[in-house]
Amino acid sequence: MPRDEWVAPEPMPEERAEPVVDEEQRLRPRTLDDFVGQAELKDRLGIILDAARGREEPPDHLLFAGPPGLGKTTLAGIVAAELGSYLHVTSGPALERAGDLASMLTNLQRGDVLFIDEIHRLPRAVEEILYPAMEDLQIDVVLGKGPSARSIRFDIEPFTMVGATTRAGLITGPLRDRFGFPFRLDYYTTADLQAIVSRSAGIFGVEITDGGAAEIAGRSRGTPRIAIRLLKRVRDYAEVRADGIVDVDAAADGLQMFGIDPLGLDRVDNLLLDNLCRRFAGGPVGLSTLAISVGEPTDTVDEVIEPFLIQQGLLARTPRGRVATAAAWEHVGLTPPDSTTDPGPMPLFDEGTT
Repeated sequence: MPRDEWVAPEPMPEERAEPVVDEEQRLRPRTLDDFVGQAELKDRLGIILDAARGREEPPDHLLFAGPPGLGKTTLAGIVAAELGSYLHVTSGPALERAGDLASMLTNLQRGDVLFIDEIHRLPRAVEEILYPAMEDLQIDVVLGKGPSARSIRFDIEPFTMVGATTRAGLITGPLRDRFGFPFRLDYYTTADLQAIVSRSAGIFGVEITDGGAAEIAGRSRGTPRIAIRLLKRVRDYAEVRADGIVDVDAAADGLQMFGIDPLGLDRVDNLLLDNLCRRFAGGPVGLSTLAISVGEPTDTVDEVIEPFLIQQGLLARTPRGRVATAAAWEHVGLTPPDSTTDPGPMPLFDEGTT
């Protein structure tokens, strides 16, 4: 068979091996009722899934957008579990060629859920395979090259596409319009995070008090993934330096040892604020200069570090660059200069990125 020929693979067998469920997988809720937080999203998603089950057909394609660690992958698994369907998992960067996605689509059985993480990073050639698949349940495959090339259309089984992205603005219009409903995940409240920490501690077999769970939740930056990570570190500290019980004191001491301050800032966050105030007199400072001062890529500073600092009122973006607020000066133990003023309303366009 010539190298440029493509043949649809054989359908997957009906019997599918059940995956081995380890401790990490058990942390993920399996139903919407077990999922903590995102109440408005749960209500809307529940209606869509209930209606689909009532009609005995796959629901519309779903798009989950939001910062990392808020539960987009977990929700994809819940969608499949609620529908009693098989979940196929991949990611945008992993699908390098159109044939990779075409093989997955032709292997889908009726009602299956295809989850693509970081869907905004799909190559354009691969993305175009999705258009007829999502809309018409067909895929077009080009065989051959040059004047002898021809297109063959294959039918695929009805399925549900679930996409997840941390950069919703980078998804092209044609792809975004093919999703039945986009969902936006917000940061979690401290109360919701406390419930997640307590539930995770039970799965880990860790004895934890309400105060210890609240202490961890308050430093988790509104993100369940961070809350669980901090719980693991506090568990280690309590087992080695305390009596194994995670109470308020053990949680506070353990988090302090691992460099997490009461606001949830880590070493890099505090280094950035310290450099901004001490080395650059509070700014304004360009993004690249600030990134070099902490030894991190500009993308990491812009997308990971700064958003939380801005939410906490410690940093402001202005047309001239990044500026430390009065709260930032106080956080690093310095007195703000007399010229430190309220940066005012945020500009529509951030020009201080160089």
